[in-house]
Amino acid sequence: MEKFLLLMVMFATCYAAPQDLSGKVFVFPRETNTAHVKLLTSSSSFISVTACLRFFTDLSREYSLLSLATPSHNNDFLLLKINSEDVIGIWARDGSTIFLAVSLERNTWHSLCATWTSDTGVAQLWVDGKPTVKRFIHSGQPITGAPVTILGQEQDSYGGGFDAKQSFIGMLSDVHMWDYVLSPSEIQRYMNDMNFTPGNIFNWRALEFQITGQILVEENQESRIKQ
Repeated sequence: MEKFLLLMVMFATCYAAPQDLSGKVFVFPRETNTAHVKLLTSSSSFISVTACLRFFTDLSREYSLLSLATPSHNNDFLLLKINSEDVIGIWARDGSTIFLAVSLERNTWHSLCATWTSDTGVAQLWVDGKPTVKRFIHSGQPITGAPVTILGQEQDSYGGGFDAKQSFIGMLSDVHMWDYVLSPSEIQRYMNDMNFTPGNIFNWRALEFQITGQILVEENQESRIKQ
């Protein structure tokens, strides 16, 4: 009975109170179609989005970094490493665009920020301090509806439909999301970890989340994550 209860705790661990994860990482140690981290928020309307995170992986295949779904759109905001070298896709409201020639050396920490605004429909990536071109995705419709936001899996249905071949293996840290587009100077402050404004949707220093499956929360082994 005790082993069963321990297994259930490991399978779904919910942190109802915000947790300060400064100096920590989520470790995704294996390919699976179940293990993920669900980020919790009461917000349900986003005219614009900025999402920033840091990640470390040795994968060359496709993998999902962040997947936000609503009841009406499975890919309301998605960051997906495409199954090709140095290509990242952004989805918004089920529309998408890809960013080419993004330098993603494996077994190295990378800092990534993605922005999108419904007013113009334009999205942009910042990788290790360098901006990409700006590309159009979808305009005129803000993200609305109760969001399910997942780290480490890509949602093909609202809150599920995971594919192991799109699962993330590695480490994720410093996840923040804002309901507006950060200025270039603010993004650089995030990249350099220098007194930036924490996310008002998701804040790594006060994060509410639920872990499902074998995902660990550990101290970051690097004294300084690559910027």
